[in-house]
Amino acid sequence: MSLRMRGARTGQRLMGCLVAVLAVLYLALPAAAEPKIKIGVIFDLTGPLAGGGSELHHLGVKIMIDRFIKQGGVEGYQIEAIYADAQSKPDVAINEAVRLIEQEKVDMVLGFFSSAQCVPVAARVEQLKKFMWITTCISSAVLENRNLKYVFRPQPSGAQFGELSMDFIAQNAKEKFGKDPKDLRVAIIHEDGAYGVDVARGNESGAKKAGFNVVLKEGYSATAPDLSALITKLKRARPDVIFHTGYNPDITLFHRQARENGLKFSALIGQGAGYGVYAKLKEGLGKDVNYLFDVDPISIWNTNKQVLNPKLPPLIDMVGEEYQKAKPETTIRSAHVGMAASNTYVFFTEVLPRAIKKYGGIDADALRKAALDVDLPEGGTMLGFGVKFAGEDTPVAGQNLRAFPVITQYIDDNSYVVWPKSQAQREAVLPLPAGTTYSPK
Repeated sequence: MSLRMRGARTGQRLMGCLVAVLAVLYLALPAAAEPKIKIGVIFDLTGPLAGGGSELHHLGVKIMIDRFIKQGGVEGYQIEAIYADAQSKPDVAINEAVRLIEQEKVDMVLGFFSSAQCVPVAARVEQLKKFMWITTCISSAVLENRNLKYVFRPQPSGAQFGELSMDFIAQNAKEKFGKDPKDLRVAIIHEDGAYGVDVARGNESGAKKAGFNVVLKEGYSATAPDLSALITKLKRARPDVIFHTGYNPDITLFHRQARENGLKFSALIGQGAGYGVYAKLKEGLGKDVNYLFDVDPISIWNTNKQVLNPKLPPLIDMVGEEYQKAKPETTIRSAHVGMAASNTYVFFTEVLPRAIKKYGGIDADALRKAALDVDLPEGGTMLGFGVKFAGEDTPVAGQNLRAFPVITQYIDDNSYVVWPKSQAQREAVLPLPAGTTYSPK
């Protein structure tokens, strides 16, 4: 064999060895990590706000996040949720948001039940230039005239709650109460945090528009141990209708002391939060829960399926099934669970994929631009309303301008939408039937 041939074979052997070594080294390398979005989820899992609705919102968010995790994430991004407990305290909510961002390195924060937490947390998250998606808290003060770039809320605002409930009574004053609006005596009572103050402001605006006689307007601490002085003022004021904004246990305390002190009225309109948790209301009020009203985004189980995007009804069924598994004792499914699930679904189907595909990633600016692009018509969400966020050049930047609440009434362990008429499932029972605890007749 010639020297040249031996050299060629030696070169081939060396090349083969090199290829083998490289192959072994390649196999030994760790697999490239899939991209991931880390989401910090903050709700009140302990303290008074937990049973007042926050725990149910947590459940709705978790049901939806788990769904997207099981299906493999969004646009190639895996989803990791880190859950935190705000403990029903604003300072804890702020600290947890900062911890999640600075220590856990989350890409965004999501959730928040209490408006008293939302207001300061939004400012802190904005300062840290992270994205915040609010599923729940409704105070207008969270967004109004704050020029926030990275905070978005698909929910209706508290002022809308207050205005809608006043319009409902105004439209029914003559027919149901036999009085002109100017002769109807109304009282506005509310917990004195950001949530209650904002809804009461909407009440006051709506009352002025309707021409009602406001006989009492008063706030109180949601942690007050005694509301008897407020009950005494209400007895003196003799309202036909009470508009109440509260959490729990203050709602339970109010009704217990109202019964004990013989308070009478013809209707009570509860406005979200504690009035949206039927199980707690029934537990605390017993039969007196009958004929109470609640203002909230519509329960997804009460939406008119005929006007929804066809892909949404099966999702509503899925959320209901998971809810029932988690809370088998449930009689009336709380609007809170569906509300949180729907608002979370909008993020995962409208904002996140658009940020990845159109704006190149999941940083705060990409998510912000994607959120501003969302344009869903009425019927585009499980809650029935559409989604279009106010831009940065508006007084309510980040607010969903197409969101709206409805009014439901509890009757014989069922809840029915009674207002507006376009969504109503039945006529409202007004005033309270004679012989019921609070009825003057």
